[in-house]
Amino acid sequence: MKFLAISGSARRASTNTAMLYAFQSVAGATHQVSVYDRLGELPVFSPDLEQEPPREVVAFANAIADADGLILASPEYIRSIPGGLKNAIDWLVSRNEVIGKPIVLAHASHRGDDMLHQLRTVLATLSDRFNEKLFLRLHLMKLSPDEIGEQLSQPQRQDEMRRFLDAFASYCKTP
Repeated sequence: MKFLAISGSARRASTNTAMLYAFQSVAGATHQVSVYDRLGELPVFSPDLEQEPPREVVAFANAIADADGLILASPEYIRSIPGGLKNAIDWLVSRNEVIGKPIVLAHASHRGDDMLHQLRTVLATLSDRFNEKLFLRLHLMKLSPDEIGEQLSQPQRQDEMRRFLDAFASYCKTP
C-alpha cells in the first residue's frame, strides 16, 4: 500500500510531522509512506488559477493521485484548522484526485479536539472514503525532537503505528 502522509504544520520541528516520519520508518516492506511536509510552499488558493494551477499544486495533486490512501496529521491553531492545511484542501475541492480517496487522521497531541472536529467535517465533505473511526492519537506535544524519537522508537508505540497502518491498508482495499 502506498500512503501519502500530509502534515498540516509548516513548523520545521512539528510533532505531527515527526510522527508521520515515524510511520515511514515502521512501515517496513508492507507499506510505503511518503511524507508531504511542504504545505507552506503552496500558493494561496484562487479559483482564477484552477484552470492552470501552479506547479506546486500540480505536484501536490499528483502525489495524492499516486497514493492508495491519505493520512493527515495536523496541529490546532486557535481552536481551528491551520491556514496552510485549509489552503491545501481548498486546492483539492474542484480536482478529481481526492474523490473516493481513503483518508484517515492521526494526531500528535492530547488536545486539539476543536480542530479535529472541523477537519473531520471538511474531510467527510471532500471524500466519501474518509474514515472517521480509524484514528491514532499519540501524546507528543511539547516534547523535543529527541524525546519524540525516543517515544516513537519504543516497541509498544511502533506496534501501535504498524497496527494503524495495517488497519488503514485493509480499509483502502475495501470498496
